[in-house]
Amino acid sequence: MYPENFKKPPVDDAGASECVCSGGQPAVTRRDALVRAAHGFGALALQYLLARDGYAKARMNPLAAKPQHFPAKAKSVIFLYMVGAPSHVDTFDPKPALKKYEGQQLPPSFGKVPSQFTNGDTPLLASPWTFKKCGQSGIEVSSLFPHFADCVDDVCFVRSFYTESVVHAPAMYQVHTGRILMGYPSMGSWITYGLGSESDNLPSYVVMPQPEGTPEGGTPCWNAGFLPAVYQGTLLRSGPNPILNLKPPAGMTPGRQHATLELLQKMNDLDTPDGDTELAARISSYELAFKMQSHAPEAVDISQESESTRLMYGLDQKHTADFGMRCLLARRLVERGVRFVHLYSGGGPIIMQWDAHKDLVFNHEKMCGHTDQPIAALLRDLKQRGLLDSTLVVWGSEFGRLPMSQSGNGRDHNPHGFTMWFAGGGVKGGQLIGETDEFGLRGVGERYHMRDFHSTILRLVGLDQNQLWYLHNGRHEKLTDFGGKVIDKVVA
Repeated sequence: MYPENFKKPPVDDAGASECVCSGGQPAVTRRDALVRAAHGFGALALQYLLARDGYAKARMNPLAAKPQHFPAKAKSVIFLYMVGAPSHVDTFDPKPALKKYEGQQLPPSFGKVPSQFTNGDTPLLASPWTFKKCGQSGIEVSSLFPHFADCVDDVCFVRSFYTESVVHAPAMYQVHTGRILMGYPSMGSWITYGLGSESDNLPSYVVMPQPEGTPEGGTPCWNAGFLPAVYQGTLLRSGPNPILNLKPPAGMTPGRQHATLELLQKMNDLDTPDGDTELAARISSYELAFKMQSHAPEAVDISQESESTRLMYGLDQKHTADFGMRCLLARRLVERGVRFVHLYSGGGPIIMQWDAHKDLVFNHEKMCGHTDQPIAALLRDLKQRGLLDSTLVVWGSEFGRLPMSQSGNGRDHNPHGFTMWFAGGGVKGGQLIGETDEFGLRGVGERYHMRDFHSTILRLVGLDQNQLWYLHNGRHEKLTDFGGKVIDKVVA
């Protein structure tokens, strides 16, 4: 019945034949069938008809700038993330009661407070550092932050945030993505998805991890989840080549490279199925990489900065040079239109994290020593350049630390109440919002979930949490899930 070399079309359970075109591969779309059948002459005819009638359109850039849902000052975000969890009662939330009752048990009225490594039966531990009122606002800041203390009038501290896990990775996912499980889009991905990029030549979302390693949560902290892959974070590494494989190979001239990319683009346009976000992201990344070859070296070239600027960020000192460099790069990136910069302090080995289960003094003096001067420099630099009004700066971590001791001189994890702060674009600085109890264990009064944290950041960049959604598995997914509450007092 059939010729010997004829391949019979496969038949599904309902008896319908599947369209198989040249090459033996099934057609994915109707346009795909026209491209593969009859040597593509059908596709040529279709292309002519669509162009003639005005229906053909160029492939859209998924990172093109998009309007805000409502007017807002902040155009970009710098998220300063302290990996491992600084102790709020030793940094920005002073508790004199810890000194008064040091060495005693937490009162029974507080109940049993288990954490990851302790059961709540260890004695209270006073802060080894002093606090003093700073700025015109008189906000109390620990002696761990002598440089940052001069910036408090531009900062809004929220002292009653909470998360829902005592384990680092799940709590990190909740801060970054709104859920304690991995696989959801990060906040940077959502904001990039909602606003696009103001730069055609640099990534819209940049991540600068600690050189020693990533946080416990790993790459899901800046992944795009179920959003198109083009919205995931781009790693910027330390050293002379912060972006890997950016330089073309030896012998590749600009003209030859341009011709190669043009050929690839034509082939991609012929063979890209509609809705293939992974391939669209790969195409966009190649196009962006080509543009970055001429623009990224300038963006990360700090030789253009004055000597006084480099000294302000602490680039002349070993303990501040790395974090200072990354803070300076963050300023240069937002200055050039990058939408979201995620900067990590801490990562990799426990010795390079804020995770002070023991020897709190050594740990926090080291980590604050790395970050205090660079963060203060970043805020001052943005302000003097007129960028602080349009740049939202956020500082935070996955939880705080318990008022009780661990190992005699450290503290265990405390997700029940801790401090994060906001500065810059649209933020009313010089104020305190929320509070914890007399020992700093739990938030009291108005407590704020990570949904509230995210909805407030979205509000500050001009995005409505209920309009920013993506259809996934039949559900309109949002960063804030079923909704957060904007902390109105934060907004100027």
